[in-house]
Amino acid sequence: MKKERSGKTAARLARDIKLLILDVDGVMTDGRIILDGKGNEYKVFHVRDGHGIRMLMDAGVTVAIISGRKSEGVERRAAELGITEVIQKSLDKGAAYHSLIRKFGLTDMEVAYMGDDVVDGPIMTRVGLPVTVADAHEEVKKHALLVTKNRGGRGAVREIADYILRKKGLLQEMLDEYFKA
Repeated sequence: MKKERSGKTAARLARDIKLLILDVDGVMTDGRIILDGKGNEYKVFHVRDGHGIRMLMDAGVTVAIISGRKSEGVERRAAELGITEVIQKSLDKGAAYHSLIRKFGLTDMEVAYMGDDVVDGPIMTRVGLPVTVADAHEEVKKHALLVTKNRGGRGAVREIADYILRKKGLLQEMLDEYFKA
């Protein structure tokens, strides 16, 4: 696994992150999709991942979602968290990525992407900080600078949120606010 990109370590890259883009199935969820006989689709999201996303956004990091599938559950979860940049049913994740960085005027090095499968490759090979989950496809792990200890849908997003905040020097101050007497 590569330890750096463009001569910078993951820790140095994390300090400059302005946008975190998340895949959904296998990253924000454990990758399972539950379908009932009436055409309803169910996904399970981890509450601590959601709180990590809110902490990142409170610290000024934009969070976006790019998913190959379309789900009302994803729209609802994004709305609950305040994520306004949600691209679903994206058959070309690379094009969706380019649209986001153009919109925000960012360089690849200012973006972190968290994916878990080979369809995430076009973005992972471009961003400054490619991240994947512990149970990702092995080929994806080869292209990630960071592999979380947690599996997708099981706290992996919170893990990377804390990592970015820690490297920006913001995490401890944010945590201290929760434990004020």
